[in-house]
Amino acid sequence: MGPRRRGHAEDRPARRHRPLCGGRAVIGDLFPPDVVAVTDAELGLDDASLVASLYPVEIEQIGAAVERRKVDFAGARACAREAMTRLGVPAGPVLRGGRGMPVWPPGVVGTLTHTHGLRAAALASAGRVRSIGLDVEQHKPLGAGVLEAVSLPEEAEWVRAAHGEVASIAWDTVLFTAKEATYKAWFPLTHRWLGFGDAHITLVADTYDDGVALGTVRSRILVDAHAVDGGPDLVEFWGRWAVWDGYVASAIVLRPAGADSVGP
Repeated sequence: MGPRRRGHAEDRPARRHRPLCGGRAVIGDLFPPDVVAVTDAELGLDDASLVASLYPVEIEQIGAAVERRKVDFAGARACAREAMTRLGVPAGPVLRGGRGMPVWPPGVVGTLTHTHGLRAAALASAGRVRSIGLDVEQHKPLGAGVLEAVSLPEEAEWVRAAHGEVASIAWDTVLFTAKEATYKAWFPLTHRWLGFGDAHITLVADTYDDGVALGTVRSRILVDAHAVDGGPDLVEFWGRWAVWDGYVASAIVLRPAGADSVGP
């Protein structure tokens, strides 16, 4: 049992392998066109400028955090403000709400993420997208014992088999990002915790081209799937994953009822 692959190229959307800019091209390819994804590499700001761009109410929330944490916090929010501008929404502070989830302006859904060397945000109109989740990590194996802590037994078995087939990909970290992206899409719609064992992840490998591996995420919810936004129960999520240039990311896009959950 290795990484599942789709058998027909015509079943897959064309992927645009553009020159990389701090992950922008690859992260953008994880989303449909009506989701605006921005990375800090696009902003051209140094660390001091990122921190200086914070609003006073945001500074109050970050408090006495270490400098690295402040830069990550500020960088992700600078990306979010640029995404707001591209959406035609007035840019403003992005505060932390329940369990640290960002609070967005009315009519906007979004997600933030950061890892060493990369911060990003993805936003969309709430009329087009119900919820979004994005997680980016460094592309390296998880620490000893972490896989067992973040996966179901069948997921861990799959990861080990996939690594035996394609050892160049840290499948455990791909799985981890898919779990994190699932939670980020889940929480705004439920206001409930989702543990690592509360969703079953299926990863499908689609393409490997120009040093970029791309695939599909299916996340099947195993607990009470009731949502508080008035929409359908959250039975499963779909999205994309990618490995490139030292990074791994997963993105989940949930459409409103009756719309395609993956495509535009």
